[in-house]
Amino acid sequence: MAAKKAAAKKAAAKKAAAKKAAKELTPAQQEREAKRKAKEKVTKKKAAMKAARERQKQEAAEEAERRLIDPMSYCRMPATDADGLTMPPFPAEAMRLGFPVKVMGAPGLKSNDTRGWRLNPHLRVSLGYLCDIFAYLRKHDIRMYRMSSDLAPYHTHPDMPQFHGMVEESRDDLAHVGRMARAQGLRLSFHPSQYIVLNSDNETLTKKSIADLESQATMLDYMELGPEAVMVVHVGGAYGNREVGTANWVKTWPRLSERVQRRLVLENDDIRFSAADVLSVHERTGVKCVFDYQHHWCFNPEGLGMVETLERFLKTWPDGVRPKMHYSCARTEMREIKRKSKKTGLIETVLQPPIWTGHADFNNPFETITFLRSIQHLDTDIMLESKAKDLSLLRLRNDIAKYAPDLAARYAIKLDAPVEDAGEIVEDEAEMVAEAA
Repeated sequence: MAAKKAAAKKAAAKKAAAKKAAKELTPAQQEREAKRKAKEKVTKKKAAMKAARERQKQEAAEEAERRLIDPMSYCRMPATDADGLTMPPFPAEAMRLGFPVKVMGAPGLKSNDTRGWRLNPHLRVSLGYLCDIFAYLRKHDIRMYRMSSDLAPYHTHPDMPQFHGMVEESRDDLAHVGRMARAQGLRLSFHPSQYIVLNSDNETLTKKSIADLESQATMLDYMELGPEAVMVVHVGGAYGNREVGTANWVKTWPRLSERVQRRLVLENDDIRFSAADVLSVHERTGVKCVFDYQHHWCFNPEGLGMVETLERFLKTWPDGVRPKMHYSCARTEMREIKRKSKKTGLIETVLQPPIWTGHADFNNPFETITFLRSIQHLDTDIMLESKAKDLSLLRLRNDIAKYAPDLAARYAIKLDAPVEDAGEIVEDEAEMVAEAA
């Protein structure tokens, strides 16, 4: 006790001496002392911020490691109601709006395990990430999503047999994720990469393409998803002759398993195979068709009408299964491209006009609303392929509420509740990141 009193007395004396010394300083000395203290305060603040960032980085690394060790522990089913649903049921008469793969409103979310083969990536890790995306979709009431086509990394790679069993190893986990999707009324799909070519004259490529489709169809089956969960592909290469290209695709169709044929959907593209080509393949095979709005504008040599052609595509789907279509607007912005000059070897800035096959970041609301008004007599979910992904979807819902409230109920947009906008989501995410730092 005596020691504490002595220490307190000593500290008080030291403080008093410092105050006395400060009073004795000249104005110039006092100014220098104030600057020194301010600098010291800034240095301490920077050190604290650096330590906080290091802590955050370490915690993130530890969290990432835990995810790799036990990824499915992050896939717990949220609370359900008496009907086993985690969200209110989606109105049966409403059309879904969806987006593909990457979540722009929460950049920290991963769509699949992207680690290189040496680190042994696995489907279970991808499913753990997918559950995080499901939570984001629940938060923003989005009921349609395209999963990454790389969900099962290297699963069909011919030279890496160590990865070939991961879908079977994850069968129970796929079933669990499928239950989560059904509980929140979520429509899922795949869009296999451009390397999936079913009309190639290269037999090795054709076999690899079939194997990839078999893998993705198996995952959808193991998730126990309904017939609306599909895999969308393009016809493939024209090889200088569209008729030969479609004929080759038709020849490959009988080689596909029932599982693949049941899930497969064919889409018109923007440079090789038109809507007419795709419909001709349907007539010879029975494959379902997905209509792409922007692609039809870009490549329609037969001059088919927009709405009439969409109607024909929707009729390729069986009764009781809601069709889907793809929608995006053409990119119109001038871009500044930095490149090395061939003449001088120096970096120069070049203005590059848009290419109409490029997708816009956000959909033009007036063009989009005009189109939606023209198809009110048709039932189809819509996959939005804008560059801004989910942010484009949120902005479109906001635009419909503002400029076309009569369409709101058709797309399950509630006018009696605040409608989220893309800017709000970005700002909220930025605030969360700043608070974490």
